[in-house]
Amino acid sequence: MARQSFSVNEKNDQWLPEQVTINEYSSKSELVNDLIRQARSQQKEIDWIRAKLDRAERRGFSSRTPEEILAVAKSEA
Repeated sequence: MARQSFSVNEKNDQWLPEQVTINEYSSKSELVNDLIRQARSQQKEIDWIRAKLDRAERRGFSSRTPEEILAVAKSEA
């Protein structure tokens, strides 16, 4: 596993050990890795939404109702 060194501000320095205890992480490293995994997952969702919006903008206006558009979007997921 790659080793990293980084600095955090005072509030985050206090928050990290609290979260380790509350969420039963074995270490601050495990917590930070979990936070990074969550951020990566969120980024995938953001990229998916952005791609959908880009594609929709290229298609132009629609005569479909919002419900119809939502149904199509869900079926393409």
